[in-house]
Parts: sequence; C-alpha cells; structure tokens
Amino acid sequence: MSVVFVDESKNRKYTVVAAVIEPGKLATMRQALRALVLPGQRRLHFTHESDARRRAVLTRLVELEVAAHVFQSGLARERDAREECLGELVAFAVREGHRRIVLERDASIEKSDRRVLFRELRARGAGDGFQYEFEGPIDEPLLWIPDAVAWSFVKGGDWRRRIATIVQGVTTAGA
Repeated sequence: MSVVFVDESKNRKYTVVAAVIEPGKLATMRQALRALVLPGQRRLHFTHESDARRRAVLTRLVELEVAAHVFQSGLARERDAREECLGELVAFAVREGHRRIVLERDASIEKSDRRVLFRELRARGAGDGFQYEFEGPIDEPLLWIPDAVAWSFVKGGDWRRRIATIVQGVTTAGA
C-alpha cells in the first residue's frame, strides 16, 4: 500500500504528477530530500532553483529510484482540467492498490478537491479505507518530488530526458 504524493504544473497543459513511495521508504526519502535543502531554504521549489541545482536534485531523485505517474488535461478551464486529472489520479490509485493520497495544500481549491476526490472514490467503490489529505510543502518534503517532476516534464527537452526513468507512465485525461 504505497503512498501517492501529488503536485501540479499549470503551464501549458494542466499537469498533475503522482510520486509513489513505498511505506518502508517514507522516512529515508524524507531525510534524503531534507539533505538537499540549502542553508536559508525551507523547502525545495523547482521554480526557484538554478539550473545547476535542478540537475543535482534530479540526479538525486534518479539515484533514490523515485517512481511517478503523469496526468495531463487539454481542457482550457483550469478547474475542469484539475477535476479531470484528479479523476484519472483516483482511477490510477485504485487500480494500482494505493490507499493514501497526499496533495499539496492550496486553501483556495481544497474544498473543491475534497468534493472531487470523494465523488471519484465513491464512483469506484473505494471510499472505505482510502485516505486523502492535504499537507504544506514545508511540512511534507515528499511533495517536492512531484513538484520537481512536474516542472521537468512540462519544461521538456533535456529536463524531461533527465526524469525518463522516474516517469513510469503518462495518462492523457479524457483520452
């Protein structure tokens, strides 16, 4: 029963990334990620890192054998695209036997996300025993993984090549 950590990129196509971490690796992975934080930083955030730091972080994620799945939507309205990606995320989690999803907290959309997650889990008969929660990226370093993967995937080119072993699959929502 792995834990799925989720973040998104709103650039170009709406993209949601789910990093899948085995329960026995949670503490080790958190420790490894915290070790990447520079003095004066409270967290990793790919938008604010230099290219050299991005390369170093991605190299470390590959070494840690991180696994992630990418969900994309081509819908124009961000809210609709997010709902579509969350629906695909839930379908993925249920299909793969994951029982816990941790999303990066965004108070402006948390209520809507809860409604969508509840609806999608219920539609798939997976409500009982399935957990979803919202955490801040300072409190939960494992949210830095989908942030890095989403940024790199959307950026494309060499950045996407660097995460090729991390990305285990890509789902185009609505396809």
